[in-house]
Amino acid sequence: MDDVDAVQAQISRNMLDSGDWVTARLDGIAYLEKSPLKYWMIGLAFKVLGVHDWVARLPVALSAVLLCWLTYRIGTWAFHRRAGMYAGLTLATCVGLFLFTRIQIPDVTITATIALALWAFLRALDPTEVQPGAWSALMAAAIGIGLLLKGLIAAVFPIAAMLLFLGFTSEWKSRDSWRRLHVFRGILLALAIAAPWHILATLRNPPYFDFTMHSAPGEYRGFFWFYFFNEHILRFLNLRYPRDYNTVPRLYFWLLHLLWLFPWSVYLPATIKLNYRGADRASRMRLLCLCWAGFLLLFFTFSSTQEYYSMPCYPALALLIGSALTDKRAASWIRKGNVALAVIATLALAAIGFILSQVWNLPAPGDISRALVQHPEEYTLSLGHMGDLTMASFAYLRTPLLLAGLGFLVGAVAAWRGKILGAVVMMILFIHAARLALVVFDPYLASRPLAEALNRAPHGTLILDDQYYTFSSVVFYAEAYHRQRVLLLNGRVNNLEYGSYAPDAPHDVFIDDAGFRNRWLSRDLYYICVEAPQVQRLEKLVSREALHPVIESGGKFVFSNRG
Repeated sequence: MDDVDAVQAQISRNMLDSGDWVTARLDGIAYLEKSPLKYWMIGLAFKVLGVHDWVARLPVALSAVLLCWLTYRIGTWAFHRRAGMYAGLTLATCVGLFLFTRIQIPDVTITATIALALWAFLRALDPTEVQPGAWSALMAAAIGIGLLLKGLIAAVFPIAAMLLFLGFTSEWKSRDSWRRLHVFRGILLALAIAAPWHILATLRNPPYFDFTMHSAPGEYRGFFWFYFFNEHILRFLNLRYPRDYNTVPRLYFWLLHLLWLFPWSVYLPATIKLNYRGADRASRMRLLCLCWAGFLLLFFTFSSTQEYYSMPCYPALALLIGSALTDKRAASWIRKGNVALAVIATLALAAIGFILSQVWNLPAPGDISRALVQHPEEYTLSLGHMGDLTMASFAYLRTPLLLAGLGFLVGAVAAWRGKILGAVVMMILFIHAARLALVVFDPYLASRPLAEALNRAPHGTLILDDQYYTFSSVVFYAEAYHRQRVLLLNGRVNNLEYGSYAPDAPHDVFIDDAGFRNRWLSRDLYYICVEAPQVQRLEKLVSREALHPVIESGGKFVFSNRG
């Protein structure tokens, strides 16, 4: 898809093409804000299997599978196999894991490293564990790998949870506990994994050190300042520039977890009946899960937040739910959860029936973009496009709605009968319905048809209207253009703005209206990708007759300056 999805794949492709695996670049401009491991994984997958969209998705897809298996293994070790199975199923079939693994973000992978680090921590402390040293080394390695995935939170989250656990259990006073954790050796191991890239990136992108606590346009202070200060400290304080993100209101951020963990969130109240104070393995794991999820949610309560930022707490909540589903002390609350799920599924089924009755006979010409409205001010949130839906747009989604309705029917019947595994079947059907809906939305959220038209047309110079992200999938799919720089019309904004001020940044990427007009009216061949609402603006710049349509798809156009 356009936006961050194709950007991550294209950066990985650029690394493979250039051989520079230290500094990420997009359209020739240093892209310094993110850790590199996700690019390395996609780039290596490209090298082995070729450059394809499905190959780019393998690291995230396999990370999701690994995370669900890991949650199952942790639950089996801490509780028993049935509880572990429920925990794994809870994670595998919840709404959040599906939604936030549709795009190329490393959150599911960082979640796996955090879960592994905390499991290894508890196993290293377990008095029955015969190899605590190996588990403490695994804990440190997981943190080090996490640092290469998403920065300092990979260490902050698990270490904070560990310290809270040690405090609540008073084990921080125990020399044996610290001996089992091998803290000094662990620090060295984590640094051995993570430090080389950070050092190289600092050396290759000077100035080396800057400690300014101020972020403003037009200033370039190298990698070290941008990565550690702007991306970590100032983002946490919501003072980062460029502010190319939005923040979810705190109350919604908390309440939305009922949706992200649906349908299993109906069983969350049952977890209050569990034992968290015992010395047995199960109680210790539950306490660690509380420290794990509690700190993470509290951290983002005081930070800028996106909907998916809290994904690292999903395994902790899934483990608590899996434990509750198999604990007799929580049985009465589980029955109440079944009733709640039955009511919700029944209401959802009724809502789908109503929508289908309203749109069954509505025409659905062309693609779904014709029936949507745009709210660009919402697109800095990961689910911002949800607000684009209209009643008419559901006419394009009849098949997904029917499949989702079947899923909710199964879920309602199973929940009324107290069959918990019916929720699994319901979510399998619902997730496939969501997948079919994404296929329908593809022309609107992606630009592959535009790229295919460019591949068939004579080669020219490609211009993207607005920021690179708006048409990022065009560059990925347009074979003739991914190795050359594309021009960005009024696109010196957001993620590419900071790197554009670097001393070695290319000067031929960004153009303004006057530069566009001069190029478009020249004898050279140019193409421009533009969204429908912006076509009128281009017509005022160069006249309607100078815009020769090449293709229109999903509310987006490609024009040429030649007929």
